[in-house]
Parts: sequence; structure tokens; C-alpha cells
Amino acid sequence: MSELKVPPGDGVLPIELRSALEERYLAYALSTITQRALPDVRDGLKPVHRRVLWAMRELKLDPGAAFKKCARVVGDTIGKYHPHGDQSVYDALVRLAQDFAQRWPLVEGQGNFGNIDGDNAAAMRYTEARLTEVARLLLDGLDEDAVDYRATYDGTEKEPIVLPGAFPNLLANGSQGIAVGMATSIPPHNVAELVEASRALLANPDATTDDLLVHVKGPDFPTGGVIIDGPGGIAEAYRTGRGGFRTRARWAVEDLGRGTWVAVVTEIPWLVPKSRLVERIAELINDRKLPLVVDVRDESTEDVRLVLEPRVRTVDPIVMMESVFRLTELESRIPINMNVLVRGQTPMVLGLKDVLKHWLDHRREVIQRRAQHRLDAIVRRLEILEGLLIAFLNIDEVIRIVRQADDPKAELIAAFTLTDTQAEAILNMRLRSLAKLEEIEIRREHDKLTKEGDDLRSLLGSEAKQWKRVGKELDGLAKSFGPDTPLGKRRTTFEAPPSATAADVADAFVEREPVTVVVSQKGWIRALKGHVADVSGLTFKADDALKLSFHTETTAKLLVVTSNGKAFTLDAAKLPGGRGAGEPVRLMVDIDEGSDVIDVFAARAGAKRLVATSDARGFLVSDDQLLSSTRKGRQVVNLDGTARVVRFAPADGDTVAVVGQNRKLLLFPLAQVAEMARGRGVRLQRYKDGGLSDVKVFALAEGFSFVTNGGKTWSLKGEELRDWLGHRAESGRLPPRGFPASNTFSG
Repeated sequence: MSELKVPPGDGVLPIELRSALEERYLAYALSTITQRALPDVRDGLKPVHRRVLWAMRELKLDPGAAFKKCARVVGDTIGKYHPHGDQSVYDALVRLAQDFAQRWPLVEGQGNFGNIDGDNAAAMRYTEARLTEVARLLLDGLDEDAVDYRATYDGTEKEPIVLPGAFPNLLANGSQGIAVGMATSIPPHNVAELVEASRALLANPDATTDDLLVHVKGPDFPTGGVIIDGPGGIAEAYRTGRGGFRTRARWAVEDLGRGTWVAVVTEIPWLVPKSRLVERIAELINDRKLPLVVDVRDESTEDVRLVLEPRVRTVDPIVMMESVFRLTELESRIPINMNVLVRGQTPMVLGLKDVLKHWLDHRREVIQRRAQHRLDAIVRRLEILEGLLIAFLNIDEVIRIVRQADDPKAELIAAFTLTDTQAEAILNMRLRSLAKLEEIEIRREHDKLTKEGDDLRSLLGSEAKQWKRVGKELDGLAKSFGPDTPLGKRRTTFEAPPSATAADVADAFVEREPVTVVVSQKGWIRALKGHVADVSGLTFKADDALKLSFHTETTAKLLVVTSNGKAFTLDAAKLPGGRGAGEPVRLMVDIDEGSDVIDVFAARAGAKRLVATSDARGFLVSDDQLLSSTRKGRQVVNLDGTARVVRFAPADGDTVAVVGQNRKLLLFPLAQVAEMARGRGVRLQRYKDGGLSDVKVFALAEGFSFVTNGGKTWSLKGEELRDWLGHRAESGRLPPRGFPASNTFSG
């Protein structure tokens, strides 16, 4: 053991700075963790909240009692139990009374205790408070030795180390705190669900977290809202004690008539100040970062009502709200980090099962201590009653001893083998107690207490009976906080993740306008404003000419398909304008060397295309499966050898027309072609030599048509098509007279 260092004459003791800092910082860190920031897993309270409730109980501020000023409560708290600033203690008291912050408030306030807008409470001299029924449940049993006490900071008072906690406060009300090197964040939950999970854990101590999650669906916030996380993420958060919940505001479309509407928000995420939320939305509207919203109004009274007005009534409400959710706190991620103090000393991150188990173990211990306290009181009372009964049976001798003995107490003890307590009770007995009725009452009380004592001994000697008593307490909670009661009804609901994608929201920011897309032979692309009927007068670069053009809108997705079987996606709104020659498609997407653009078209939701290759293989693919989000595009066709993609023909019809380089024409049902997202496809037509020249899909009832050498459209219907109708993979026959020399259907 090192010797105690004595300071030199000047009173200055030199020490190493590093060790001094480490020692002091460690003491500070431990104090912050255990005495300020982390709640106890048993009662779910931090020391400041526990001391506030204890001070209010000592002031007899029970439910139904008269209110007292908060300044009185704060004064007693900091003067007797919690030596910290009065404002911090008052802030803790205020939070316990706010029904928008606490799912189950522990304090009932009278006066201005703040609001959901984020406004502060009035000064403590203007507000009053008393305990709620929920707080009474937490405190119930303090007079019955349910928990241990310790001396206060100055040694003049005592305070409970933990509350009995007949209410699952840790999970029911949640907790937020930042300590040194660690933090806690526990959202509030529904008591009825916690009770059912606790019952399941009592029935099967080996139940898994997944078994408990059958009852605990997720957080239940006092401000409501909608949780949009999937069950997998929620389950993982409760298994590990760490995670988060994406919570959104609840909203609905309100029809104003004549095709106009507004979006009305009625519930906002937990702990989000409404005034700051409205200010943020207004700023985004002014900065043109929410182009779909023209105005936001706060029409709230006692209930939340935020009105979002769309810029145009044709906008999709879901897409508009998605844009708002992405940029504001109308969607918030509420973390869960169940870092709590176990046995009031050790910080640990616990999962749902462990938290409930610690609470149930605490309740069993409280039941044991209360039962033992009551049993001790019964034993003391029975001792006195037995002495009184002896006195009644020997009343004349007792009276004689009391009247004549110099030391009646000692003679009574010697004469009837009494204890000191019994002798004292006999001497203190009033004369009126000598009545016969009083003897009967004493015998009745003796029998009653004897039976109660036997029941308590049986309870203390049986673990099963103790757990059964815990179960009865849970039944009482279920009755008071059931899902059908106003207190217990769930406020937060669950929904699947939104159907609107990021692309939908991005498209919503683009103003819808008609455009004409023009593609040249060498792969230059541009967009002309409006739907241009005649593009023959357009100019192109030297040795270049028009390849194709089509009408679409700025919100469209364009699909570029190449000869090597790839599909690329372009935004019509991002195409160069029509004043110049445009830009090469190869600068916009990564087209492989040696492959050419064979077609460009606007994607249509649900539409299908017939893909045909030069070796006469093909399959059906939907436009939705062709879309991609990268410059590298999507490989759609698997090609063999020198084969190339010839056509992505619109599959608008029920019959396929295919013509080979040998000028053989074949018509067969579209149903014979397989549909797939990627592959080689099936055989469309069989050749001895050469390959496929062109393909199209048409409706057999409307007839088959092609463009002749002279530029005229020729149609065949019904019996006229009999010679060419067949099945997939057949050879076909020579086309009808007038079929163009180009060997294509478009002439």
C-alpha cells in the first residue's frame, strides 16, 4: 500500500496531470451515466424524475388532491433530494405532464405546460401540478418496504433507490438521454400490448423475441403517425435493442369540389415541433424546392391540421406528399437504443425480452417484500391479540395484579408468561375494552389475521404463487389500459412502404409539356418543343439524315435499344433542345463499340415489345423491364455468334408477321411467343440460309398491311391471309404481290 503523500510547507502537492484528468473524468462520466442520463430498467425513470415524483408524494399531491404550485414541488426537490438547477428540474417536471411528449403522463398539470408547436411552459410560479393514476401505480407500495431507501445528498432525508413500478414505464413512456460515451433512446409503446407480451413471457419463459412481437407491434407515439418500416426491420430492432423506425405524418386528401383538393395533415411525428415544421415547408416553397406545393397553412386548434395546397390540381397527391416527406420532418427516423441501467448500476443495451424480464423480476421482488412486510405486521399484531385474549380469560387476576402489585408489568409477565409487548398492551387497555363484544371482536380479528398470515407464508414459500400474483397485477393493467379503453387505444398505425418511387417524385418536379423527339441516322438526338407534324425540313450535320421521330412529353422515359441487345433509359426532359443538331446518344449512355442504335421510343407502363434477332429468334418483354437507372443500361437479349437485334416491335395485337431475307412471309399467333425479362427467345421462322428481315405485330381481325414500293398501304383480311397463316418456326411462303423490294413492312 502506497504511503499517503503529505503536502509540502506551501500546501501545493505536485501530481501527474494525466492521472488526475483520467481520475476526475472517469468520476464525472460514471456520475453522468448513473445519476443523470440513463433510466433504470425497473421503473423506467432517471433520478431527477424519480425524485420529482417522490417529492410530490411527500407533498401529498395524490390524484384527486388539490393542485400545488410547481415552484413548491421544484423547491422541495432541489432542497431535499436533487441538488441541481431549478430550471432543469422544472423542465423535467413539465415533460412528465405533456401529453404530446408522454404517452402516459405521470403528472397532471394546471396552467400552461407548453404545446406541440414547441412553445415553452409558463414559469413555475404560474403553474400547478399533482400526480396521475399512472404515477400512483409507480409509487404504490413505498409504505410497505417494497424497495430500499438511501440517504439524500446531505444525509438529512431518505429517498427510494427505485420505485415499485407496477406499470411498465420504461417501454410505455420511453426515455431519451445522452451520457458520456453512450446514449439512450426508447420510444413509447402501448401498455395493452406490453401486458400481453408480459403474459406470454410468464406463460413461457423461453419465448423468443419473435413470439413477443406477436403482441408488441411496435412503438405507439402520443402524437400518432404512421410507421412505414417492414416487420423484418422492426423485429431486428427489438432483438438487438438498436435500430430505428421511419415514422410519417398521417394525412388525407380533402375534396374541395370542382376537381380541386388539398392535403390535410392531422398527425405529425413524435417530438417534432409543429411551428418549426411549418416554417421549414414554407422556406422550401419560397426556395422553389417544393414545386408541387403552392402554399401551407396551419389551421390547428386543439387538433393538428396542416393544409398543403397543390400548385395544380392534376398533380398526383401521393407524389406530392412523397416530395414533402423527402425534404421535411413530416417523415422522421425515430431511433431505438435501449441502453438502460440494470439493478441501478450497470449500463447495458437490452432487447425487448430482457427489458420485460427485468421488469417482471422486479415486480416479483416487490411482491415478496410487501408480503414479508405485511406478514411481520400481522405477527406483531397477533402477539398483542394473544396477550389480550389471555387477559380476558384471566380478567379478575389481571385486575388484582394491576391494583395491588408494586410492579404490575413484571408480575403479569411472570404470572401468564407474557412478552414485554403483550404486557404493555394489557396495561394500556381501556376499561371499555373489557366488554364481552370487544372480546368477540378480538377473537374475530385474530382468526382473520391468522388466515391472512398463513396465506402470506404460502405465497412467500411458493415461486409459482408469486408469479401468479404478478399475473393478477397484469390482469388489472389490462383492464385499465385495454385496447378498447380511451387510454389504451393504439394511436400509431403501420403501413407498407410508399408505392411512389424516387423516379416518380423526380418526374413530379418536371413540368409536363409536349415535345417531338428526333433521332438521326448517326445517333444524334434532340427534342423539339410541341408536337411537330412535319419534320422533313429539319437540318442535320453533313452525311447525316433523319432516322426516326415521335411525339411524347417531357415527363416520359425514353428507351434506346441497340443491336447488341441492350436497353438504355433517357429522361425526355433532359434532352438537348431543337435549335441545333442535338447531341450524340453515345455521350448520354455507355453504348458498346460496334453496336448501333436500332430504335428509340417512349416507354409505356404495361406495354410489351416483341424482340426479334437476325437469326430469327424472339420473345416478348415489357417496357417496365427495359427501364434502367444507370448509364450502362440493361442487357436484354442473349445473342449467339454474329446475331444482332433487328427490331423491338410494339406488341399491339394478337398475330405476328415475320419475313426473312429469302422473302418468305409467315403469320402466326402471338400467344406462341414466350415472355421473359432476358434470354435468347424462341424460334420465330426457319430458313435454309439467310436470316430475319423484319417483324411486326397486328390484330388479325383488323387485317395485315404493308407499304408497297410506291408508298401506298396495302391491306389483306380474312381469307386473303389463309396462305400465310401457320405456326411459329415454320418457313412461310412468298409474300403477296406488291410486297416492297426492301423486304420490310414499312416499305
